Formats: sequence, C-alpha cells, structure tokens
Amino acid sequence: MAAQAGKDLLVKLDDGTGNFVTVAGLRTRQLTFNADAVDVTDQDSVGRWRELLAGAGARHATITGTGIFKDAASDALMQQSFFAGLVKSFQFIVPGFGTLQGAFVITALVYKADHAQGVMFDLTVESAGAIAFTALS
Repeated sequence: MAAQAGKDLLVKLDDGTGNFVTVAGLRTRQLTFNADAVDVTDQDSVGRWRELLAGAGARHATITGTGIFKDAASDALMQQSFFAGLVKSFQFIVPGFGTLQGAFVITALVYKADHAQGVMFDLTVESAGAIAFTALS
C-alpha cells in the first residue's frame, strides 16, 4: 500500500436507518487485526518448539481513535450505542486498501479535556462478528 494521508481513514457508524455517517472528527485512529493462536504443542513436538494449529484461532478487529465530536447528533449516537451496549454496524474506509464493514461494539468511550482545548474523546470498538472486506479496484 502506498503512503496515504491519515486524515483519509474514515470511521462510519450506521445511524439506525442503514445510512452510514462519519463518526465525529477523529484526529488519530488505528485499525488492528488479531488472530488468536491455538497451541497444540505436546511432548512429541520436535525440540519442544511450540506448534500452532493453522486457522483455528478466533479472529477479531479493534479500532481506536481520538477526536472531537463534530455535532450533538454524532455525540448522542455514540453515547446511545455505548450505554445501551448495542452491536452496531460500522464501516472503515482505508485509503489505498479498501472498505471493512461489520458488527462492532463500543467498548470504551472516554471524555477528556485540557483547559486550553475543546472536549475530546477516546473511542475503542471491538468486532462482534464476521467482517466483510471490499478491496479497492
């Protein structure tokens, strides 16, 4: 993937009508994919080296970001989703890579403020099901 501007990575949340809206003004964001390993090492493993079972671990994605709410509607949508523990549909548009879409839960919503700046938030969402990937064509 060629170098891309960080501001172009978009996080979108389904507003309940099937319409995806950009979530607030994220200044930093990170998309992490993980696959849990299943250790099948036993006493017959060569040299006692760990052996892993291919394709057996659970896969999941975590998205984190820091930003400023762009309006009261986006703030309310995220608060409602968090406090109700809702599984919501998110889209993540990664420039030069593609679009990921799937069910996610907001697992952390942190508000913070500096006396010389506006109120900011930290957001963490965790995948709650299969994630569809559409590569750029």
